[in-house]
Amino acid sequence: MAEVAPIADKVTSYFYALLFVRYPDLRPLFPAAMDTQRDRLLKALLTAAEHIDNTEVLVAYLQNLGRGHRKYGTRPEHYPAVGECLIGSLSRYASAVWDEETEAAWVRTYTTISQIMIDAAAADELLAPAWWHAEVVSHDLRTPDVAILTVRPDQPYSFLAGQYTTLETPWWPRIWRHYSFASAPRSDGLLSFHVKAVPAGWVSNALVHHARPGDIIRLGPPAGSMTVDHTTDSGLLCLGGGTGIAPIKALVEDVAEHGERRPVEVFYGARTDHDLYDIDTMLRLQQIHPWLAVRPIVDQQAHVQLPDAIREYGPWNEFDAYLSGPPGMIRSGVHTLRDIGIPSERIRHDSVEELVAAVD
Repeated sequence: MAEVAPIADKVTSYFYALLFVRYPDLRPLFPAAMDTQRDRLLKALLTAAEHIDNTEVLVAYLQNLGRGHRKYGTRPEHYPAVGECLIGSLSRYASAVWDEETEAAWVRTYTTISQIMIDAAAADELLAPAWWHAEVVSHDLRTPDVAILTVRPDQPYSFLAGQYTTLETPWWPRIWRHYSFASAPRSDGLLSFHVKAVPAGWVSNALVHHARPGDIIRLGPPAGSMTVDHTTDSGLLCLGGGTGIAPIKALVEDVAEHGERRPVEVFYGARTDHDLYDIDTMLRLQQIHPWLAVRPIVDQQAHVQLPDAIREYGPWNEFDAYLSGPPGMIRSGVHTLRDIGIPSERIRHDSVEELVAAVD
């Protein structure tokens, strides 16, 4: 991996060229524009390699990938073709260190990785569809670039507050992006998402500027472990930046629905007042629930970044921490929380790798 990482773009380009020339029937499984997709293979490999000695983390990551790949139409018979072309690309660009022993190790590794993914997909196939169709029932434009979408799935959709899913729009087929659920599961089965349009973001701009009630989108399966542990009475310290407030709101609703009165402290970060697009909802929740405190942190007014603001409050010894927002905020937030003494096992957030892939 050290040999190929500096030339990752060449490795992945050659891999896809091999795959589509040798197996042209697999091309329709991929988006028409491969820009983002091209990076994802190596990111997935690097993530797997990073956790190769941590079986629990690696298996959970691969199982999630296997379940998620069902929505693309991936079948067990596709995996050997991918493995063949992957090893062909690695052997070409890591020729300085490639030998029979290296190839045998990669064959074993890829066989193990693919089998975990295949088994997870097969188990999931018995429980859930590969994707759900969902009708947009409301589209609330909160700011010129942030919309709250509510959709109605065509089949029951089970998830936990704090999780996320992937969305595909009719405007950009086979291009999926991650979005967190903005509420706890509802009795009417409706799902809500907060979407911020970003420059050149295909899916986000389609959802914010083009989607209207009546449009049909597709949903992938739920994923993510940023969920509330209801077996403890620890407090919740929640940091939500920008549209990252969506899953934080879902967590607050989840605590309320379980009838718990554990303290929940929400730090809602934004660059300007204008970016606090859902502050009214959060303040209404604070009025209803005496155990909830909501603290808006506006960069331009406070002259302090969201993670640093939590140092002024506390102590947080009896709290579990939850972070949702841009990847940079999560990284700095985790660093700050560890620095003030919260152990890593009590800090929860979505996968930064997946967040990086979700920015458009």
